[in-house]
Amino acid sequence: MKNVFGWLTTLAMLSTLLMADELAEKIRLQNQNVVKAAAHELSKELPKRVDPFTRLTGIDADGVMLIYTFEIDAGPKSDDQIIKEGKERMRRNVMAGVCSTSQRFLKSGIVISYRYISAASKKPLFRFDVAEKDCSTFVH
Repeated sequence: MKNVFGWLTTLAMLSTLLMADELAEKIRLQNQNVVKAAAHELSKELPKRVDPFTRLTGIDADGVMLIYTFEIDAGPKSDDQIIKEGKERMRRNVMAGVCSTSQRFLKSGIVISYRYISAASKKPLFRFDVAEKDCSTFVH
């Protein structure tokens, strides 16, 4: 009798785990569809000037990651100068902006990625991936 109860308990636990896995998979697939739809809709108005030095040139989906691609045109500054002078400031601005305006996406498990490339060389300058957990540890 003890053995039967143990087996039933184990089966109940396995069933619960399988249902949880199925639910997690459904949520992941739903998030992927949301990210694809958002990227498609938001891309319709691109490219878009953000400020005198920055243009938003692409919005793409990669699984549950929504990727914004920006080009920075800092005139005579080299890519190394842009990275050295701007990376930490840009990180703070991106984190503050994403954490305050994208809570709904972040809370549902979607990751927001901001990628900056040089307008002149097309080389990557910065990349900031923001998930919900990052906002709880972010200090302005």
